[in-house]
Amino acid sequence: MVVFERPHALLDVPLHYCPGCTHGIVHRLVAECLDELEIEGKTIGIAPVGCSVMAYDYFGCDVIEAAHGRAPAVATGVKRADPSKIVFTYQGDGDLASIGTAETVHAATRNENITVIFINNAIYGMTGGQMAPTSLVGQVTQTSPYGRDPKLCGYPVKICEMLSQLEGPEYLARVTVNNVARVREAKKAIKKAFQNQIDGKGFSLVEVLSACPTNWGKTPKDALKWIDDAMIPYYPLGVYKDRSADQENR
Repeated sequence: MVVFERPHALLDVPLHYCPGCTHGIVHRLVAECLDELEIEGKTIGIAPVGCSVMAYDYFGCDVIEAAHGRAPAVATGVKRADPSKIVFTYQGDGDLASIGTAETVHAATRNENITVIFINNAIYGMTGGQMAPTSLVGQVTQTSPYGRDPKLCGYPVKICEMLSQLEGPEYLARVTVNNVARVREAKKAIKKAFQNQIDGKGFSLVEVLSACPTNWGKTPKDALKWIDDAMIPYYPLGVYKDRSADQENR
């Protein structure tokens, strides 16, 4: 009896990510959801610019490469052109919360029927570790060697909190994958985000607090602990909006 195997929607190829990076965990969770919901054959992913730029090499479904930050706009076009498709974007904090902020906000406020997987590792990973919109106050990066100073750079952007103020979005949740229990919770959120799209409910975004040991200058083990110690206090986990659940509870 098989108890654990590679999801069919996750291709049997080596990942290019650094040791300890949690992109691989999230890739697997997305693939497991595609398998369990039996939607791999009608799913179209939208790949970003960033560490996950080569997501098209890892998923068995069709994947379109978008210009930097434009994944929600591309996803909107694909979904409107063929509403029968399941469309998801997979984006990092630079792609979604910096150059792509406008596309994210307007797709959410229109309640486009797409699913967004947002990887927040509080730094620009692909380009060498510069400060990101999500970098924490005091966080040392290549472009903030003395720590992020809010007087110069403002405060970190809280995407779930910001989007929760809009009327449009159906579902907004923040999860992490730094231990087994939280990996399971993350999968539940991702699966719900895909199910919402299947049910025609609208825009769902799952933010995943993710580790970047290379650019944080930490071991993989210490990077997972840093999520607990530094990221979660500023980016609390939880569901920030679930319109269907709220309506059922009234």
